[in-house]
Amino acid sequence: MFSHVMLGSNDIPTSKKFYDATFAAFGGPEGIIDPKGRLVYMHNGGIFILTPPINGEPACGANGGTVGFAMTPEQADAWHAAGCANGGSSCEDPPGPRDGSPYYLAYLRDPCGNKLCALHVIGS
Repeated sequence: MFSHVMLGSNDIPTSKKFYDATFAAFGGPEGIIDPKGRLVYMHNGGIFILTPPINGEPACGANGGTVGFAMTPEQADAWHAAGCANGGSSCEDPPGPRDGSPYYLAYLRDPCGNKLCALHVIGS
């Protein structure tokens, strides 16, 4: 269904440090900076891009929006730790299974405030 996900960033070098570290936790590559100054990641057929907003206004996190990444619980824990150590912040509950659901979840906010989630369906 999706071709790519693109988020705004006010500071591409800071975003690169954060996303390089978090993507490495689940086997993803380092990002590349394209000729337009966008930060691009390609992994397992997906494309994830960070860019300064085209309209020149500051980037901000989407209120109610979350970008989710599929990974194992071990990868989710490493991803969360890498994010917190590289300019991100933990949000929601600590990483772990959620009561009454079949999900193992970890949540972060990136340095620009975008909300991210690591998700694993328990038993899959």
